[in-house]
Amino acid sequence: MTMTIPEGWRAAVGDELSKPYFRKLEDFLAAERKSEQVFPPADEVFTALALTPFDQVKVVILGQDPYHDDGQAHGLSFSVKPGIKPPPSLVNMYKEMEADLGCPRPSHGYLAHWARQGVLMLNAVLTVRAHTPNSHKGKGWEKFTDAVIKALSGRPKPMVFVLWGGFAQKKEKLIDGHHVIVKGAHPSPLSARSGFFGSKPFSTINGHLAKMGDAPIDWCLTDAHLAD
Repeated sequence: MTMTIPEGWRAAVGDELSKPYFRKLEDFLAAERKSEQVFPPADEVFTALALTPFDQVKVVILGQDPYHDDGQAHGLSFSVKPGIKPPPSLVNMYKEMEADLGCPRPSHGYLAHWARQGVLMLNAVLTVRAHTPNSHKGKGWEKFTDAVIKALSGRPKPMVFVLWGGFAQKKEKLIDGHHVIVKGAHPSPLSARSGFFGSKPFSTINGHLAKMGDAPIDWCLTDAHLAD
C-alpha cells in the first residue's frame, strides 16, 4: 500500500515519500501487514498530521512508539480510541493536568480535542506489530519523523516543543533556538514520580503561547470531545 501525506503537510515533507528509505519502509510494512497484525490501521498512520496541519502547529508533544495492544493506537501519541481504557502514562498526564489546571480527570483517553487546537501528537515511530513494543524501531520511521521535526523547526513562527523523557530529549538537536522547549520526566509509571508530577507542563505551555501571542490550549477533556 502506498501511503499518502495529508495535504497540509505535502509541501513540508511530501518529498520524503519518494526517498529510498521510505520506499523500503513501505515494502517492510506491506510484508508485515500480510503476515502480522499491525497497529494502527493503515488509514490511521498519519492521524497526527491529518488533525493538525503544518501551518496550524502551536505545540509538539513527542512520543516514542504507538500503543501495541488491541484497539489502542490510532495515530496520536499518548491517545487511545474512544472506549479504550486510558493507559498508565496517560492516566499520569491526567493526574498532573488536574493538579496543574484543576481539570477533572476524563473518562476517556481520546486526545483529538488537543490535536484540533494545534497540538501535534507525534510519535517517533508510527507503526508497531501487535503486542510487540518497538518492533518497527529502526525501519525508517525515525528518518521521516525527524524530517517532520526539522520542517517545523524551520518555520519562522515559534512554537513549543514538549520533550518528556530521555528518548524525546535526544530530538532537541533538531530544533532551532527560536522555538521554546519544555523538557521533563516522562509520564510513565517508571519515571512520573521522579520529576513529571509537579512539573506543571500544561500551564507552562500555555504561558509560553501567551508570550507568543497565541491562544492557550484548552487541555480539559469531557465526554463531549469523544465526538471530535
